[in-house]
Amino acid sequence: MEKMVTDTSITKVILICDKAYAVKADGRASGVGTEAQIISAEVYTKQAQDKFVAVIAEKDESGKAYLPVYYKSRIYIDLSEPELYSENFEKLLRWIFNKPLFIKPELGKVPSFITDANATLLGTSALAKRVIEGIKTDKSYYVGALEEYLTVFSENLERFRIGEGSGEIDDRIVKSTEEFLPFRNEFLQVITALSQYSNTITHMPRIHKFFESLATYFWRKPDTNYYNEWGFDNFKFIVHELFLYALAILLRAENFEAATYLTSEMYYISENPDTGRSKTTSYSIFRQYLPSLVHRNQRLNLHRISVRADMLEQRSKTSGLQFRHLMQADFICFIKASLSDENWWPETLLYANRQYDAFEIFARSVSKAYLSKTLKLLVVSDVTEVKKLLEMFTNDRKKLPSYDYETLNPLLLLGIDQWGTKS
Repeated sequence: MEKMVTDTSITKVILICDKAYAVKADGRASGVGTEAQIISAEVYTKQAQDKFVAVIAEKDESGKAYLPVYYKSRIYIDLSEPELYSENFEKLLRWIFNKPLFIKPELGKVPSFITDANATLLGTSALAKRVIEGIKTDKSYYVGALEEYLTVFSENLERFRIGEGSGEIDDRIVKSTEEFLPFRNEFLQVITALSQYSNTITHMPRIHKFFESLATYFWRKPDTNYYNEWGFDNFKFIVHELFLYALAILLRAENFEAATYLTSEMYYISENPDTGRSKTTSYSIFRQYLPSLVHRNQRLNLHRISVRADMLEQRSKTSGLQFRHLMQADFICFIKASLSDENWWPETLLYANRQYDAFEIFARSVSKAYLSKTLKLLVVSDVTEVKKLLEMFTNDRKKLPSYDYETLNPLLLLGIDQWGTKS
């Protein structure tokens, strides 16, 4: 027991804490009591030491960890709950081998939404945390919490509407999208939790209606007199990005049924005040042309093929998803739209020259069992329909997107020659 403190070769000590251990330590009873006397002096006198760590094996009826009194102010690792075991066991391993989970990065630029007193806030942060916690711990309240979160999100997006103001309109649009980033990331965390911990398909009707409600931000409000034809471009960029990420997350988790629902069910878009009409449309409504970013490219002499694609690529670095997942989702939107004579311009595939083979979903379709899922996602009966589409691209009966001097190569990205070749 003394060597735990005095022997310099002993650098890590784990205290396994349950009710019996805590009671004996606090009462200084038996060997545990002696051990507590020796360890407590070390813990009290060396505030920065990380030699000891308590591992929780049991909690009381109120969910509080059983810990000796001398250790209650210190950090512990909880292995008492099955749903957190894997994550916390990794923390324990990293502590043992001095490999921290998070390495302190260099300080970057302070986000404008922190330093700018006038930055727009969506007001959903607490709701998002409650939803995620409820999903991960399978609490019955999370369904209602999800409904509340999506409703508040949709309603409060109005706070990002660009009204009259000074300065270049494209600068204001870009600033608005930057201020929205924390709320984009919250949404991605909610969708990720749904895809990992719940029966995702049961929530898709609500997610579907959520996107329907966002599409109404593509035009002016009926009671608004101010009008700028580019004034909705921040909403168009934001909603397009959210849709791509929602699909990318579902595909990454192989929630094909949910991904099919998101891209196959029609969307009812309520009345546009400029036309006085409502309509039912495909997911193609979520990719809108952004003239403000074209103007920005020209005004600032950026000489970029697509400012929008550049923004999507740069913003992916703070999303928690690799950009290839976003490109894969974008490519699937393009292929599905082409199969049904819809229009979808795959912005992110400007960067497809980084992709030297088929996207993951199509590469996995070498398996016949996996291929059946892919075909359902594309809503085709067999591979022949996709091959006909490729022939139409080859014969110029359908136009392929081109980026400067490069043209999209769907044959490479699909890898269709290998589909279903293995059982």
